[in-house]
Amino acid sequence: MLWIMRFSGFFSAAMVMIVLSPSLQSFPPAEAIRSSHLDNYLRLPVQVSPPDYLVEFSFRKAPAFRNADECGSVISRISGKTSVCDPNLVHVAITLDVEYLRGSIAAVHSILQHSQCPESIFFHFLVSETNLETLVRSTFPELKFKVYYFDPEVVRGLISTSVRQALEQPLNYARNYLADLLEPCVRRVIYLDSDLVVVDDISKLWTTNLGSRTIGAPEYCHANFTKYFTAGFWLDQRFSGVFEGRKPCYFNSGVMVIDLAKWRRVGYTGRIERWMEIQKSHRIYELGSLPPFLLVFAGHVAPIEHRWNQHGLGGDNIRGSCRDLHPGAVSLLHWSGSGKPWLRLDSKRPCPLDALWAPYDLYGLSH
Repeated sequence: MLWIMRFSGFFSAAMVMIVLSPSLQSFPPAEAIRSSHLDNYLRLPVQVSPPDYLVEFSFRKAPAFRNADECGSVISRISGKTSVCDPNLVHVAITLDVEYLRGSIAAVHSILQHSQCPESIFFHFLVSETNLETLVRSTFPELKFKVYYFDPEVVRGLISTSVRQALEQPLNYARNYLADLLEPCVRRVIYLDSDLVVVDDISKLWTTNLGSRTIGAPEYCHANFTKYFTAGFWLDQRFSGVFEGRKPCYFNSGVMVIDLAKWRRVGYTGRIERWMEIQKSHRIYELGSLPPFLLVFAGHVAPIEHRWNQHGLGGDNIRGSCRDLHPGAVSLLHWSGSGKPWLRLDSKRPCPLDALWAPYDLYGLSH
């Protein structure tokens, strides 16, 4: 586990005490196969040669990570491959795209490095372009993962303009469709954004008690919740009335534990889509994929400790200015906002906390 204690001042990132988990271990041979789901949310793309921008894209091979002795039960296999339906697995979903691929690889690396039982982690990668699978396999040769193609056309007509163009990318909305994309036997998943690193054992997040709730996330009830919606939204009772009888708090949808079985049963994907349709005609919010989640779930979220989403390290959505850590222990560092650590490090203008992301970066240009 890694503990980060905050001290005041600009150079707080230097005041870090790290105690690594005793199990920096590795996987046996693993599965890397493309999903065979053929429904409205997933349409296999035409296979083409790698584009020029991927020819130069390469990553160093990560070290192997194995389970500690105390991890217990052995993962079951079907025809020599790990079964995605194995009840002992921890399921993690992350998107993969060229712009954020470096961040996704670092996120996976951090999860493996701090997990006591990495053999029990199965990654579900959501993509909207081909050929990224090969890069993942070459970087993590023994990783258990599966790639799911998400068709951008499913949401393109529902997406509205946002305060930042990156928030308008269709793959940002793939999290809305996890219950449809993943196998029915996958009843729970941790969804993670690509601009974060995990510095604690992710099994602790996995075992979150959701109670009667469908999703769990760190809540921030001190935040000004009204700013996430337009004045017109709050003035129109047809829309703002959705929060009557609820005590809505802001939460960041980049770190969530989701009960997929309950999501499927209630049909939350359809509810999110209906709010996106309303947004197209009434402009009730300005910020990407988050507001529909707030509309459907705020006030009905199982609270998770704030240590599991130290968000905002990427600054605001315009300038991407440097931020400091929130007080308290840290299990996950999240560079939400417009400033990304890999871009700032490459430009030789990093923020102090970007140094905490750098050890997980496996990026390197091929020659």
